[in-house]
Amino acid sequence: MKDLDAIDRRIIKALQEDGTITHNDLAERVGASSASCWRRIKALEAAGVLGRTVRLVNPQAIGRGVNVMCNVRMNSYTLDVRQAFEKFVRDRAEIIECFSMSGDWDYLMRVVVPDVEAYNHFMMHSLLNHPSVAGASSHFALAHTKYSTALPV
Repeated sequence: MKDLDAIDRRIIKALQEDGTITHNDLAERVGASSASCWRRIKALEAAGVLGRTVRLVNPQAIGRGVNVMCNVRMNSYTLDVRQAFEKFVRDRAEIIECFSMSGDWDYLMRVVVPDVEAYNHFMMHSLLNHPSVAGASSHFALAHTKYSTALPV
């Protein structure tokens, strides 16, 4: 759905700021009727532009304040090895993002844990024990200087 008009873009922008906004408030904000907003939201969902609605959680408030960016190098690139590793990633709650990468490293993961000890346990007892992993490099975030889930539209 590449041909978004100005109202669609305003709807997307508003929903990225507050996914709990009512249709009436959204309609007022974007300059359309409530029924029109509802139809547009349904069309944007059907087109795959809008996904599920979630609430963002403050990691520090739940004791998950340590962010680690972890590069992973695979020891093999066969389909079954990659699929096994990606299943491992999906099954680990502390891995909240993972990207298949180009360049020197094969994957980049964002791991969120309570403390360095928890990360060390994850590395030594889980990640580095996975049969597809040849090596890993960790980078601890010192501060969160920018975080956004909103895409420019």
